[in-house]
Amino acid sequence: MALITQAFDSLDSYIAFFSLEALPVLKHTAKELQAMREHEDSINGRTVAALVLGDPMMTLKVLIHIEAKRRARQNHDITTIERAVMMMGISPFLHEFSDVPTIENQIADHPKALIGVLKVISRARRAARYARDWAILRHDLDVDEITVAALLSEVTEILCWTFAPTLTQDVYAMQRAEHSLRSAAAQRMVFNFSAKELQLALVSHWHLPELLVSMMDEKYIHNARVRTVQLANSLARHTSQGWDDAAIPDDLSAIEELLHIGRENLLHRLSVPHEAAERLLTAGGRADGALPPM
Repeated sequence: MALITQAFDSLDSYIAFFSLEALPVLKHTAKELQAMREHEDSINGRTVAALVLGDPMMTLKVLIHIEAKRRARQNHDITTIERAVMMMGISPFLHEFSDVPTIENQIADHPKALIGVLKVISRARRAARYARDWAILRHDLDVDEITVAALLSEVTEILCWTFAPTLTQDVYAMQRAEHSLRSAAAQRMVFNFSAKELQLALVSHWHLPELLVSMMDEKYIHNARVRTVQLANSLARHTSQGWDDAAIPDDLSAIEELLHIGRENLLHRLSVPHEAAERLLTAGGRADGALPPM
């Protein structure tokens, strides 16, 4: 697999690059898929889906594959992994994804990038857990769709760490040198585009289900499902180093407004450590500071 060592001038060039590259997954995912093939008679769809949902890149691969098949047959959108597995059948699914490239092999010569991508994957998993819990609390019609959308919201940064490790390290180095520098601004300076701009272009090119794409797009922020996904990712990002980030009170205020619950109840649901919970209980925060205007 190739690496991007210089920024491209257009989104079309990034799309062309990623169209030619096989998307890698975590080595653990690849090994577990191989192991499942040996016992596929005793494996159910829920077990396979749980493995896939632990890996944002594997989740993306499955949705891209199922969407290509769906478009050929003009069936309805498949927006959850368990439905995708059941549509394909367990045996064909395991056969289709029995030999997949891995992130670890792709950036074996870039150990710092591997640390970086694992942190982002951990953040995406945490966002998916938050979003799922809040969707249940909101009695959402399809909790799994919310979970998938939150998990996929970080895939562009995962792609950048995996295919452009040196450039991605440059983005983080710029932010360490200038703490006030926003991620999107640093990304544009290095890649010519922000991660969100690239992500929306890629998911459109891959024809991912419009329902999932809309939940990753801030222009639909008036929708409660979109706010659920956006706030889950925001809180996961701001708590990646602990509960001291100055933006967390704004996140909490916006989440309280979304879920119609009090601060103490929310902190309990989030399993916030006692010391941080005491401070955050009275930390205030502005709900409109956590999200773009509707």
